Amino acid sequence: MFRLTRCVALIFIAGTLPAALAADHAAAVTCDNLASLKLSHTTITAAQSIPAGNYTAPDGEVFQNMPAFCRVAATLTPTSDSSIGIEVWMPSSTWNERFEGVGNGGYAGSIPYSAIAPGVFLGYATVGTDTGHMGSSNDDGSFALGHPEKIIDFGYRSIHLMTVIAKQISSAFYGEDAQHSYFTGCSTGGRQALMEAQRYANDYDGIVAGDPVAHYTHHHVGANLWVVWQMFNNPASTVFTTQDTLLGNAVNAACDALDGVVDGVLNDPRRCHFNPAALQCTGSQMPPSCLTAQQVEAVRHLWIGPNGVVGKRDYYPPFERGGEIDGWPSSISPEPPPAPQTDSHAQIGIPFFQYFVFDNPNWNFQTFDWTTDPAYVESKVVVPGQTLAAVLNAIDPDLKPFQARGGKLIQYHGFSDPEVPPLTSINYFDSVVKFPGGSPEWQQTSEFYRLFMVPGMNHCKGGPGANVFDMLSPLVDWVEREVAPDRILATHYVNNLPDEGVAFTRPLCSYPREAVYKGSGNTNDAANFVCK
Repeated sequence: MFRLTRCVALIFIAGTLPAALAADHAAAVTCDNLASLKLSHTTITAAQSIPAGNYTAPDGEVFQNMPAFCRVAATLTPTSDSSIGIEVWMPSSTWNERFEGVGNGGYAGSIPYSAIAPGVFLGYATVGTDTGHMGSSNDDGSFALGHPEKIIDFGYRSIHLMTVIAKQISSAFYGEDAQHSYFTGCSTGGRQALMEAQRYANDYDGIVAGDPVAHYTHHHVGANLWVVWQMFNNPASTVFTTQDTLLGNAVNAACDALDGVVDGVLNDPRRCHFNPAALQCTGSQMPPSCLTAQQVEAVRHLWIGPNGVVGKRDYYPPFERGGEIDGWPSSISPEPPPAPQTDSHAQIGIPFFQYFVFDNPNWNFQTFDWTTDPAYVESKVVVPGQTLAAVLNAIDPDLKPFQARGGKLIQYHGFSDPEVPPLTSINYFDSVVKFPGGSPEWQQTSEFYRLFMVPGMNHCKGGPGANVFDMLSPLVDWVEREVAPDRILATHYVNNLPDEGVAFTRPLCSYPREAVYKGSGNTNDAANFVCK
């Protein structure tokens, strides 16, 4: 779920760039001197030299074997109701002449230290933000109530200003500008990534957008609230975690072999049309060994999507089959007894309606009018001239300014994502291909924007597929050496734990290509698959 990405799935995007790429840079000024740096609407709150070794971040996270770096914290106040916290960490002598911005998860509300530290380890001057508020958790959306400027900060302003100010701090510290700048993020961070490409084409040379919650307003209605409605509106419809393995095994039995390899992974789940009615209880059968008629209908609705209820043909895509065993327990199916507090879609979705939409902390999901309220969510005014849709959605297909300045965009999405339906990324990619209308220009789009669907990956990480990969290094090669990525190696570890060894590898292919088994050789080896 996009709440889970508080760690920003860094193992996928951090990469392992050769140490030779990091030049020996001496700082132009001392780190302490940055405390007196004067920048527009900015207050430097800390400028601290951190020695090499283990470092404990302000939130208590411990990062081992860090290089020496300069830590600068600042507060940005573009409006009277803004308080955007940022931290930029800059390697003292191992800077690779690159700048990296990192994204957040959920409603943010804290500095993403676990995303900043790996960038610094690799030699990047790296910055993150709390997006303009402090939250008790990534599920805490209460900051939005009565604070329209903070909604705008969260929507798009904080990431842009973070980037502008952090680059100025970095330039002051090193005495020169970074040669190249990159942004990486997943979930909310993926939305932030697309927002940067769409709104601020000059901020970054290269962008990685993972599992983005791009159509934000539709997502809260068509995914979060849709799941809550199926699982909790009628208690008899709740599918519990105890039934997820039953459902997942049935899906795999029906569809796993469709891609030519039986491995517990659906290469393209759009080909799977398993009917959950096959699991409906008969005779003396009782759950959890089967599904009741109401549970069958709930699962069917999750795989059909909300379009019919909302009354719009292309309102929001459904969830895909596959990954129920790994993904549903932490995202869709609650533990008994059923309570919204145990469902991630409720945890992240209900606060949106309470604090962003209806301005009522006691709002009840059962009062939602599926006929009229979806339109209201779109048109709710944040400030005069800006609606929630305008502030929060990152779905503009016009990437021509980003393309014209030479920007490169890599997007990826788990094909078993139980939080953000994977078709949202495919649909956005297609909209860019077809912009501004007429015949598709896929080849032209692929010159600056590539999508990688990840079979069997849940939301940003995990799942039965090959879900550990490096997107940043291929992006660097694309930006700096004009080597476009066609195929990226991905790994599945035993039990999704690297310490337990490699289970299998697969190539991730630039969409619409997919990995196809050659017909001979070990199916656990990516070398025996081709992109077609």
